[in-house]
Amino acid sequence: MSGAGDAWGEVPRPPLPMRLADLAGRSVFVTGGGSGIGAALTEGFMDQGANVAFVQRSDAGGFCDALEARHGTRPLALRADITDIPALRAALDTAAARHGPIEVLVNNAADDTRHDTLEVTEADWDRATAINLKAAFFACQAVLPAMQRAGRGAIVNISSVAYMMGMGGFPGYTASKAGLVSLSRTLAREWGPHGIRVNALAPGMVLTERQKRLWLTPEGVAAHVAAQCLRTPLVPEDIVGGVLFLASEASRMLTGQVMVVDGGLVAGG
Repeated sequence: MSGAGDAWGEVPRPPLPMRLADLAGRSVFVTGGGSGIGAALTEGFMDQGANVAFVQRSDAGGFCDALEARHGTRPLALRADITDIPALRAALDTAAARHGPIEVLVNNAADDTRHDTLEVTEADWDRATAINLKAAFFACQAVLPAMQRAGRGAIVNISSVAYMMGMGGFPGYTASKAGLVSLSRTLAREWGPHGIRVNALAPGMVLTERQKRLWLTPEGVAAHVAAQCLRTPLVPEDIVGGVLFLASEASRMLTGQVMVVDGGLVAGG
């Protein structure tokens, strides 16, 4: 692995060297935006001057305090379980009332809990798909009418390379993430005539605190990174640039696509 990293191989990342002026002042909504990749996305949009709201099941007060101290502004944190569709819709309505109609939606929230195929129950399956796919659809459904009226909008659905590579150990998750790509392409086709773009972004293995706490080991990460073209592990901040690009007019003719951000794991075979 390149650079001088910690036990996980992580190396310091420089600040994102891009400014996308059209994101300033935009009304942005991120699901799961208070931790992991979502937290990096929330801050990334704030760095661009966007008005950011996010929904999180757990309390995000400390995270918001830290952002306010760094940026002088505070994201709108809304507490809800995204599998409760009325609560999710209410959060989206609250965000729109505060920041104006949502112009950028990022469906980031996910649950990649490992589960053995032979032990999956109907309840397990329903919960995996409710978090990873169903909530994303209904969030899209909620924001599309306002985007249609505006004649523009960008939706970014966070998928995963896990389904592309046939990774085992969580079939409900991989099936949902594959479905999220199909949903993105369907909505891109249906809503493109209204100026609305819908894309997916598929991260590789990202070293979030949750991943390191529950499943990863430094040895396992080193083996995984050795299969990447770029020999540095991904951290949440590495996903931000791709999402900002897909949300911005910089990608104005890009829709129905899947952007893979995995350090070259899929390309490496």
